[in-house]
Amino acid sequence: MSQNASVAAYREALTAPGARGPVLTSLLARLPVAMVGIALLFYVQRVSGSYAAAGLVSAGALVGVAFGSVVQGRLVDRIGPTRVLLVASALFSAMVTAEIVAIESHAPVWLLTVLALALGTSQPMVGSASRSLWTRLLPPGPARQAAYSYEAISMEVFFILGPGLAGLFTALPWAGTGVLLGAVCEVVGATGFALTRTVRAWRPRRDERAGVGVLGALSTPGMRTVAIAALGFGVTIGFVEVAVPAAATQAGHGALGGVLLSIWSVSSVIFGVLYGTRPWPRPMYLRLPVLLGGFSVLVTLLSIPTTLVGLAVALFVVGTLITPQAMTHSAAIEEVALPGTATEAFGWVITSVTVGLAFGQSLSGQLVELFGPPAAFLASATFGLLIASVVWLRRHTVRDGRQWMENAASCTRDEVELAGR
Repeated sequence: MSQNASVAAYREALTAPGARGPVLTSLLARLPVAMVGIALLFYVQRVSGSYAAAGLVSAGALVGVAFGSVVQGRLVDRIGPTRVLLVASALFSAMVTAEIVAIESHAPVWLLTVLALALGTSQPMVGSASRSLWTRLLPPGPARQAAYSYEAISMEVFFILGPGLAGLFTALPWAGTGVLLGAVCEVVGATGFALTRTVRAWRPRRDERAGVGVLGALSTPGMRTVAIAALGFGVTIGFVEVAVPAAATQAGHGALGGVLLSIWSVSSVIFGVLYGTRPWPRPMYLRLPVLLGGFSVLVTLLSIPTTLVGLAVALFVVGTLITPQAMTHSAAIEEVALPGTATEAFGWVITSVTVGLAFGQSLSGQLVELFGPPAAFLASATFGLLIASVVWLRRHTVRDGRQWMENAASCTRDEVELAGR
């Protein structure tokens, strides 16, 4: 089966019956996905004057997203997305309101962090539901692969826009503008998505989850391998996201840190569109470790430049393998996740990336202070290659993913028959 995402395949996916409403509303819901967390960090720093406090609050939100993506994903697979997203949107609205009131009241940092944790947990995970919806709108084939590519590319575009919008809104007279506007977009978009006719018609197929154990989507070895690959992706990026602004600051142009990071996002989107038309390597079990390993090798280029212009060029080159990895993680779910766990599986991908980001960012900050940005770039490449090696050693779990699931389903049917006797 071809997995190329041609222009015709993109058109077929986005114009599929029932796709228009979810596509448009999910765009609104995901536009601020990379904005709210950064805007919250800027907001806390502006009000408290402390980067340490802002960092703790931001970390609390990240941990919340990591936890909430899996919990919401599992609930969506069990009862459908409408009720889950509506409840999450209501809770998210309450938590954002509480966080803003606490910040304006100069509440203690521990309370701001706890509220940020709740805020992140309740953040409506429209991305997971949207990705899973394509399995119901499109049959396996190029159009569905194009839909997954579209999901990855659109998210990357939002990650380009998010930091810039956050900085712009934080510069307004009220520093909380970015948090509030981002939250409004998320709630309106998530509510609209949940209430579209297509999403309301989503009915979980309970028979699919008959063989799903306590681990849920992580029950399959192949899914665990995909989660490890996503973790490596997050770790590698996390190091770079701290080291690049630090390099800009050391060069006396701290304001250019966010602009530099946007450069690798631009090349990521451009190359991602091209990569979707001819993904390589063809076998998924090779694609996961090769892309992570190649990305890690490219990251070493960031340690070479001694000027910001050189760093910008290197970032443009390195960014080419960001979106292809996101596409691959999404597409791999098709081959390794148990039936009835697609939304939770994508939630695990988000969780793995988020945990990796948090780890990479925290360790990168220490390396930058002790040895400078080049050391953080080299550490990023080293961790990426180590995790890519683990994925390589586990590649057979992805290669044999479908066979494993067939065997598991066969065992489940046998157990049901024995119970019936």
